[in-house]
Amino acid sequence: MIQRPTTFYDAYIFDLDGTVYLGDALLPNAQRAITTIRTAGKRTVFLSNNPTHTRFEYSRKLTRLGLPTPPEDILNSSVVMVDCLRHTLPHAKLFVCGERPLIDDLRAGGFSFSDNPREIAAVIASFDRTFVYAKLQIAFDAIRAGARFFATNADRYCPVPGGGQPDAASIIAAIEACTNTRCEAVVGKPSIYMTNAILHLLQMPPERCIMTGDRLETDVQMGLTAGMAAALTLTGATTGQAAQASAVKPHFILNDLGDLLPER
Repeated sequence: MIQRPTTFYDAYIFDLDGTVYLGDALLPNAQRAITTIRTAGKRTVFLSNNPTHTRFEYSRKLTRLGLPTPPEDILNSSVVMVDCLRHTLPHAKLFVCGERPLIDDLRAGGFSFSDNPREIAAVIASFDRTFVYAKLQIAFDAIRAGARFFATNADRYCPVPGGGQPDAASIIAAIEACTNTRCEAVVGKPSIYMTNAILHLLQMPPERCIMTGDRLETDVQMGLTAGMAAALTLTGATTGQAAQASAVKPHFILNDLGDLLPER
């Protein structure tokens, strides 16, 4: 069942939740694997669909857990959303079904916010643990008045110690159901928006990179679509049985990140 690489790649892209850590603890062998890869002179970057923390907060967390990482080596769906909206709706007024870190990133990107449906140019759906009916009403009214509809990510749940939390897919579904309007673009993994962002950061061909994560439909699918090697780790959202049954086939299946290291 376990399949591991036989050589090093030039760049390693890691998902975070369920791959590198769970909650406030590193997952087994994560520190050893990433430190060994860095010692071998290879690039490591981190990629998350979770917009409830900024890249600076992710940097501080990884550093605190023993993996010092600058913010510039981290991308999440809020960073990619800012870049997407700068090209499609620069300086637009937004309504965000999301949490403070996403709003802060959007504000820093030059966007403003409104609760008035007639002023809102776009509704942004995201992982939102503060979601209430009043937010759904504003999103409903704004989209019916002509606002566009985007989402940071479409994950069904976020892994946490002891289980999971409903993620952005539930917010998207609620808005789509009442407005009868499909989300125009989801910018997180496995989208072309996220793929282009990570390849621009790395500045190297995809075949020299490996994407590692715990989800087949986001992490592995993005790697495969981009032409990268793709590794699934069984430390998060996907079981070995689910991996065997899926039509999405990673190049490698790992018990944990320790299996990402080439065998000596």
